[in-house]
Amino acid sequence: MNPAHPSAPGSPSLTDLAAAIARCRACKLCDGRTNTVPGEGNPQTELLFIGEGPGADEDAQGRPFVGAAGQLLTKMIEAMGFQRSEVFIANIVKCRPPGNRAPEPDEVAACLPFLHQQIAALRPKVICTLGNTPLKALCGAEVGGITKVRGQRLAYRQGDLDLPLIPTFHPAYLLRNPPAKKPCWEDLKVVLSVLGRELPTRSA
Repeated sequence: MNPAHPSAPGSPSLTDLAAAIARCRACKLCDGRTNTVPGEGNPQTELLFIGEGPGADEDAQGRPFVGAAGQLLTKMIEAMGFQRSEVFIANIVKCRPPGNRAPEPDEVAACLPFLHQQIAALRPKVICTLGNTPLKALCGAEVGGITKVRGQRLAYRQGDLDLPLIPTFHPAYLLRNPPAKKPCWEDLKVVLSVLGRELPTRSA
């Protein structure tokens, strides 16, 4: 393991967590799932993206962000100077909500311990949340909506972790509202700044 990214002592591995997620029946979302979607990417990553929950394509494949929104997220990641394989991508809930609705509070509460353990195992330098659901799940409802706090440096605090958290729009929102791509790119530049990485010469 990369010594720059040590897991918390006694924390489950990402593989163990994926197996536990596959067995989980803690909320009603398990009844309609085809596959659980624990997340994927570089276990030594500096950058963790967190979305809301799987859609139909993700449920079918067991992988996060593989539909149209996922294709846009991949372009966003590449515009930042990363390959998708260099970051880690996860969701607040690991099973698809019916009709792609937002996860309900009890579903978020049931799944959130898995995400906290994933973050403890990854120990990224920066978390970038996508949309309102992960923002409020990790920072509290009182933090305000995404349009109010996007691009601001917030904090994820859990256990011994105190990590920078930068919220931005969900790629699905960007597909419905293309003018929001410009402010989203400004948010991603904040992420790069916090990481201490230079701005790529070519932007999204």
